[in-house]
Amino acid sequence: MARPVVGRDREGQILEAALRSGAHVVLEGPPGTGKSTLLRDVAARRASPFVLVEGNAELTPARLVGHFDPALVLARGYTPDVFVDGPLLEALRAGGLLYVEELNRVPEETLNVLLTVMSEGEIAVPRLGHVKASDGFRLVAAMNPYDAVGTARISGALYDRTCRITMGYQDLESECEIVAQQRPGTPDAWRRAAVGMVRATREHRDLRMGSSVRGALDFVGLTRELAALRGVPDDDWQSGLDAALVALSGRVRLDEGCNRAVEDVVTELYVAAFGPRPTGPDDDPSGGGDAGKR
Repeated sequence: MARPVVGRDREGQILEAALRSGAHVVLEGPPGTGKSTLLRDVAARRASPFVLVEGNAELTPARLVGHFDPALVLARGYTPDVFVDGPLLEALRAGGLLYVEELNRVPEETLNVLLTVMSEGEIAVPRLGHVKASDGFRLVAAMNPYDAVGTARISGALYDRTCRITMGYQDLESECEIVAQQRPGTPDAWRRAAVGMVRATREHRDLRMGSSVRGALDFVGLTRELAALRGVPDDDWQSGLDAALVALSGRVRLDEGCNRAVEDVVTELYVAAFGPRPTGPDDDPSGGGDAGKR
């Protein structure tokens, strides 16, 4: 069963309409914006077979299309029954959705195979013959436009064969709802502050890339577990800071030319959201007691 997609009614309707019209689709947006979840939800409601392909530099045409089993070829020769379908042929034969993640990490020669299938609705496989797409076959690809490491520019030929749906971050209320669903039991005010802090990473002057809602999920989950291990309240200030540093420091990217440590930026954002470190007669240097309460 697919999870309900929070805050994506518009994109879900557009995607469903595009697939019904016979179009292939590119979902473009930063990581953690629900691209895979949205497609799984649409596929589940359409009762369509769902074939996932992880795009990377190792995705060769043979891995995408399939291959003849070498041992069986020696025994039987190049017959159709010894061909092992790859994800593309699996989706073509079943009339399913072929979902290619990280499209802009796929080698050009492999993308050229997809171009032919999108244009012709079939593929010619040496020694196997032509395989035509069954009714319902669609290609849906996802890509992250912000991460340039190991990626390549998508050609105009591919965009010409697809419809493009852009997906930005959800609004505050939607992200709070996502965290509430997946991390139940957290006080509403604290959860909202945590989500607000994570959203602030996307606009900070020293960060060129902020965190998605996944950072908020880990931040909230880590805080609760740290507080339980330390025997302090769930909203303990020090436990929250430690959790924020662990959950966010690897997700955000410093702007070029910034000479600050990423931990300093995360700490600044944490203090802005939750206030300065509490002090008082009951303050516990180890992070215990009532020190975590705002």
